[in-house]
Amino acid sequence: MAGVLALTACSSSREGTTAGGDTKVPAAKVSITPAQGAEKARPDKGVVVTSAGGTLENVTVQAGGKAIPGDFNAQKTQWRSRWTLRPSTTYTVNASAKNSIGTASQAASKFRTLKPKETLSASVDWILEGNKGKKYGVGMPIILDFDRAVPNKDLVEKALEVKAEKPVEGAWRWMGDQRVVYRPKTYWPAHQKVTLNARLAGVRAGKDIYGTRNLSRTFEIGAARIAKINLKKHKMTVSIDGKKARTVPVSGGNASTREYTTTSGVHLTMEKGNPVRMVAPGRKKGDPGYYDELINYAVRISNSGEYLHQTSGQEYCLGEMNCSHGCVRQPAKDALWFYRNVQPGDVVTITGTKRDLEYDNGWGFWQLSFDKWKKGSALA
Repeated sequence: MAGVLALTACSSSREGTTAGGDTKVPAAKVSITPAQGAEKARPDKGVVVTSAGGTLENVTVQAGGKAIPGDFNAQKTQWRSRWTLRPSTTYTVNASAKNSIGTASQAASKFRTLKPKETLSASVDWILEGNKGKKYGVGMPIILDFDRAVPNKDLVEKALEVKAEKPVEGAWRWMGDQRVVYRPKTYWPAHQKVTLNARLAGVRAGKDIYGTRNLSRTFEIGAARIAKINLKKHKMTVSIDGKKARTVPVSGGNASTREYTTTSGVHLTMEKGNPVRMVAPGRKKGDPGYYDELINYAVRISNSGEYLHQTSGQEYCLGEMNCSHGCVRQPAKDALWFYRNVQPGDVVTITGTKRDLEYDNGWGFWQLSFDKWKKGSALA
């Protein structure tokens, strides 16, 4: 009998027996999907390994020498790959299981995922890409742009993961079919790193459309720089990490037209230039209200032509009245200080005008309450 037990314990294809020798226990049956030899496996289905009549002991999935992560269920009767698979890639799977008396079973599969007819790729907003090694403000959004319209927004959004060293609740919102934006419920806690993992490889973005590459970016949130501008009092106060750093006399839009009215609301600093050429939109030389000027130390805060910049004249307006074409003017020394210290995504809150900033004007995303913001998620 000892010889029989030794023989069956070494074979994954034979049934086991109880110690009494009179009750047979079938070996666990291990099944792998996709099956051995599959040539056009759908990458969005991943790998599923199941065990009938026993529990899984070990599952390894590899492609190109790299292990593919996955998770067992609570009973260890099933294993699933954590993310979708890469298209046009060969995978190998090896799995083992044991029945109730320890008899081992094994299974293997080698398969290849399909080559997609159409592909999808994504890029992070260019200011993130162009600001490598620098820091960002506490209002900074994460903006993903796709190279084509995304029909299956829910599946794409599920593949997007944001991790912060100091976690806060956040949500994605779709801004059309090719852009999705992430912002937290409240401003990011200062002085930390935030990582985006867009696990798009193998995601089925639409019929016959698959993502082909993952995208990962880590950026650093710097100091909490908050500028508060009251255009009724013609004053700006800048705080850094909660401490007042500077008080500046300013001049906003003269409000003679809607165009020349500075928008009230929560703005974010977007980009800067020295100098920036500013030309009156929709006007030609000789028209009333026409201007064409090079402006120093200009920091953009919207897509409707609003900047914080050095005044180009009319110094008497600073701290006294609103004289500009919609921008916020500052004295030279203050404009230089703001320009040198500003981070993309710093918060600029403006009050005191009759024109509100639209949430889709530049990075006006904080104009929406978080409850309204997250309704734009495909998973809401």
